Amino acid sequence: MDPMDAALAAILIFFGSFVQSAIGFGLAIVAAPLLFLISPDYVPGPITAVALVLSCANTYRYRASISLRGLGAAVAGRVPGTLLGGALLLWIDAKMLSLWLGIAVISAVLVSLLPIRIAPTPGRMAVAGFVSGFMGTSTAIGGPPMALLLQHEKADAIRANLSAFFIVSCVMSLAVQAPVGYLGWHHLQLTWPLIPATLLGFWLATRLVHRITTQQMRATSLVLCTLSGMAAVAVYLRT
Repeated sequence: MDPMDAALAAILIFFGSFVQSAIGFGLAIVAAPLLFLISPDYVPGPITAVALVLSCANTYRYRASISLRGLGAAVAGRVPGTLLGGALLLWIDAKMLSLWLGIAVISAVLVSLLPIRIAPTPGRMAVAGFVSGFMGTSTAIGGPPMALLLQHEKADAIRANLSAFFIVSCVMSLAVQAPVGYLGWHHLQLTWPLIPATLLGFWLATRLVHRITTQQMRATSLVLCTLSGMAAVAVYLRT
């Protein structure tokens, strides 16, 4: 890996970690499409491993706000979604993954803009868990389905419960990504240098999170997500 590419990857992870620590999700949405442009090997294995580290940090910080109500149903739905996402990785190549990644990001943005309020019932949590598992395993972007259901909860509750769910989700995804060839030694070598940037983004967010409004962070992340998703689709169209 070229040092400049590695540095750029670390910057993307830093910003994505900051966004996720501030609003509860967003690491993969912000970073995955652009990381894919640097090297397809970053997606989905390394970024999922980074997300696991970040989720552990955020879960510990907001542990007092964790509620297990509904998370069990989401985890149950996540299992078949994870397996289906792993099957998709066996079927598509890097070019198709770029297209799927772009579509997933743009779809997540559109869903985030919907002016609706959906109550997080156990059934809906199970469906969200399934979709999250499918998207999270195949593209590392599994946050939006869960975030849509929890978006009207208190800020700390959103961060806490999404982070707790992401720990289980990341472990499941990594367990599937490894045997299908998306998490080998090469991918781990790409992951280690990203860990300091992950923790730095987390640390900065904990210092600034109460100075930045949710609306400001949400608007900024949606703009960046749209641009990154369009970039991933453009890569597919050019190749």
